[in-house]
Amino acid sequence: MASWKPLLLKSLDSNAHLKHSAFFQLATVGSDGRPSNRTVVFRGFQEGTDMIQINTDRRSAKIEEIQHCRFGEQREKAWFASSLKSRLQYLASTPSLPAITTNDPGEELKLDPSEGPVDAFCLLIFDPDQVDYLNLRSNERLIFTSKPNGSSCKLWMSQKINP
Repeated sequence: MASWKPLLLKSLDSNAHLKHSAFFQLATVGSDGRPSNRTVVFRGFQEGTDMIQINTDRRSAKIEEIQHCRFGEQREKAWFASSLKSRLQYLASTPSLPAITTNDPGEELKLDPSEGPVDAFCLLIFDPDQVDYLNLRSNERLIFTSKPNGSSCKLWMSQKINP
């Protein structure tokens, strides 16, 4: 286990009562070279790894920006781990386009809870090489940096730095 992972898990657990504690920012660079930042939901770690998992709509700009294939490892497992309400979002209109009002505002999206992922559902797995941990309560900041150790595992080193 990476040395930063227990710190993250402890922070998440300590703040589980706060609805927004699982949100984090994901920054990418667009094809025009401009930065783009958005809030995403931390969905945990890929089983048995330190790789961070998020779910997203493959129609969103971030997919093109990070040039990630829409089919990810454990995609179906991630789909069924999401709530039905979360899954319904992938049947809605394409993100980032102007909203079109319908004649029937009561029209609801329907989804068979036993069916697998829809095409718009994308699982992103991030394999961090560096983690910047900042705890404002304790005024502690650590930078964790990984180096390959030759056996597909990473060797993590940390350095305490000024906040």
